[in-house]
Amino acid sequence: MSQQTRRDRLVELRRELHRHPEPAWREFYTTCRIVDELETIGVDELYVGPEVLAENERMAVPDEDELARWYDRARQAGAREDILERLEGGYTGALAVVERGEGPTVALRVDIDGLLREESTDDDHVPAEAGFRSEHAGAMHACGHDAHATIGLGVVEAIKDSDFEGTVKVLFQPGEEMVAGGKPMAKSGHVDDVDYLLAVHVGLDHPTGEVVAGIDGFLAVSHFRAEFEGVPAHAGGKPDEGENAVQAMATAIQNLYAIPRHSDGATRVNAGLVGGGTATNIIPEHAFIEGEVRGETTELKDYMRERADRVLDNAAEMHGCTVERSTEGEAPSAESDEGLVEIVHGVAGETRGVDNPVRRDTLGGSEDATYLMQEVQRNGGLAAYVGVGTDHPGGHHTATFDVDEDSLPIAVDLLSDSIREIARRRP
Repeated sequence: MSQQTRRDRLVELRRELHRHPEPAWREFYTTCRIVDELETIGVDELYVGPEVLAENERMAVPDEDELARWYDRARQAGAREDILERLEGGYTGALAVVERGEGPTVALRVDIDGLLREESTDDDHVPAEAGFRSEHAGAMHACGHDAHATIGLGVVEAIKDSDFEGTVKVLFQPGEEMVAGGKPMAKSGHVDDVDYLLAVHVGLDHPTGEVVAGIDGFLAVSHFRAEFEGVPAHAGGKPDEGENAVQAMATAIQNLYAIPRHSDGATRVNAGLVGGGTATNIIPEHAFIEGEVRGETTELKDYMRERADRVLDNAAEMHGCTVERSTEGEAPSAESDEGLVEIVHGVAGETRGVDNPVRRDTLGGSEDATYLMQEVQRNGGLAAYVGVGTDHPGGHHTATFDVDEDSLPIAVDLLSDSIREIARRRP
């Protein structure tokens, strides 16, 4: 297959996935198309949906009505019924295994979910101009996970046709944007025998032609939702009979931002989505906060979460309300192992299209691939998070985000060659 033919195939698939962005646990169409492609390529083992997820470890699962709406949407878009049935309840994602004799087990993790935000309709936005803009109102691939899924499929095909010796597992993980899918996949048992793990992300403010062999600096994160319940009353006639849930919420927000920062490293807190009340003349009996805390280490994240929980509880008590807290997503910190960084950096220097191999960089954000990285490292293996540069006209998570499709074959070559080199050298 010529380089141009391969690029064209990758671009076509990426654009199809871009038209059908699906958020966490709603990746029904996406999973079906991935399984379609894997069956066409031909893999030795293929696990789908609940087969790749640990029971009771999923976070931020939508309600049944929301899942049904996206399930029906996938069916109407032409998703295969036999695969859809295996994904009922929001058990999305897949795992492909290629076995090529004796050798180490090397895994690659790619994420597949989209974001809940509207995509640009501007004439200079390539997906809009070229006709592959999101078909789902209020959802788009604004972080490149359509490219990641495509790259994962390209790596499966490349490894199958190579001289690789060993076992390769490619994990197509749902729910990264909600930091909700990494843990159930890490705890599924499928990475227990993995000797080496690579995870990948495009962009991250690195241009096309630049590769970062090992990304570090992941902030551990915990997403929470707090539901405040008070007592309603007439705001004019009986204000003394009410217990104001919005007042409790406001007190909590003020004091969340007052949590002392820690001397051991960076910490973050944000009340990102808040609401409550029903009318101007009613003491509100319900309010909520969706927020997050982060830390440079998992321990610093835990420090922030413990104090955030204390703030929420005390704010509710101060105003005569109750509060129910839940964890909606979570991920630890992680570091890339030098043995893999060295190999990927060396391969990058010989990969077509790469003109600037970078050894390491820091992310400054969060990622639930860290669950998989830590699981492999805990079992004695090595893990690294690889960045493949791509020119993107808008920042990640913006309405104008797009990827330079020339980065697709670069990523496939880099990762498949790195996997082969890892098996050869066994660092």
